[in-house]
Amino acid sequence: MPTTLPGISVTEARNLLLAQDRILKTFPEVHTVFGKAGRAETSTDPAPFSMMETTIHLKPKEEWREKKRWYSSWAPAPLKSLLGHFWPGRISYDELIALMDDALQIPGNTNAWTMPIKGRIDMLTTGVRTPIGIKVFGGDLTEIQRIGSEIEGALKGVKGTRSIFAERVGGGYYVDLIPKREKLARYGLSIDDLQMVIMSAVGGENISTTIEGRERYSINVRYPRDLRQELPQLERVLLTTMDGVQVPIKEVADISLAYGPAMIRDENGMLAGYVYVDITGRDVGSYVMDAKKIVKEMVKLPTGYSLVWSGQYENMERVTERLKVVLPVTILLIFVLLYMNTKSAFKAIVVMLAVPFSAVGAVWLMWALGYHISIAGWVGMIALMGLDAETGVFMLLFLDLSYDDYKRKGILNTFADLKEAIVHGAVKRIR
Repeated sequence: MPTTLPGISVTEARNLLLAQDRILKTFPEVHTVFGKAGRAETSTDPAPFSMMETTIHLKPKEEWREKKRWYSSWAPAPLKSLLGHFWPGRISYDELIALMDDALQIPGNTNAWTMPIKGRIDMLTTGVRTPIGIKVFGGDLTEIQRIGSEIEGALKGVKGTRSIFAERVGGGYYVDLIPKREKLARYGLSIDDLQMVIMSAVGGENISTTIEGRERYSINVRYPRDLRQELPQLERVLLTTMDGVQVPIKEVADISLAYGPAMIRDENGMLAGYVYVDITGRDVGSYVMDAKKIVKEMVKLPTGYSLVWSGQYENMERVTERLKVVLPVTILLIFVLLYMNTKSAFKAIVVMLAVPFSAVGAVWLMWALGYHISIAGWVGMIALMGLDAETGVFMLLFLDLSYDDYKRKGILNTFADLKEAIVHGAVKRIR
């Protein structure tokens, strides 16, 4: 999802998309590429024209380029297949993204990499398509843009920053046409006459609809691009008076280029600007901790302006707060259910004390695989602890049965006999 500066023309956006698609198609791992600029006429696509999206459909991983490993030159095919599970013989997804990102370093463009459905959900929930977003709130768009630019400069050197882009909220270009009312009256023209000519010559007027099977397309009429792409050309657009006299627009209106906001964001009653941060090689939580320190040291916020850290980090913070309630309640419920089952607080505590040890293997495995702790990981831990409590109840049941059996037979006289009963019950549970 590359983002460029606002004010880009339709022609230049098309050229940029074509260039990006050509570069991406040179990768042997790429099957198809489809890029789009602008947005659909729906509230589910809140993208300005400067924010593009390119969907890359990859080939099966078996067709990706090979990566030289220590066994590549001598190992036979069956052994390569076996060793490939531990040292993959083809480039990884992250390595492919890094190669693509290096190839797409186009001046004025900032890249962000995501999955199509994930990116759309992130934009709908938080408005931010990158893992981390910083929302700058205040009352003046120019000041918001200045703060965003300072944050962009401050975070470029933070470890893990792949790309960072602060919205130029005031970076839109407009053509202003200011009517000269006295001149219009002199020629017998009204404001509506002027606006109709501007609409039909520059903006375009829908005059009909063409039907192509089940599809409908509007027929739009306006001047060709060569007659309306420069201010001197616009000044020569003609208006026809009631007498049939043709008057150029420059006689009845002042035409000038204006600089203003390309898109105005508003949240919680405040004007807003976004800073998009794409990271690689580290988890969201630790990155935000480091970034907050740097922003606090290097960026001074005027009175009335504030920052909100958003994106996946916002979701993580929200779920973390919820887990602070859910986790104790879950542990309490497990204890209550154990007490109802065993009728003994001591036995329930014994089972509960065993529960944390079930997470040791999970933590080791996540560390060995290089996974970061995530919300999904915590939910898995909760499920694992519940399962461990269940198996703990079964173990306790078998230990009780073995203890009672030894006691009934009268062979539970010494500590060695107790130990033997415990081992016997545990072995039966494992079996």
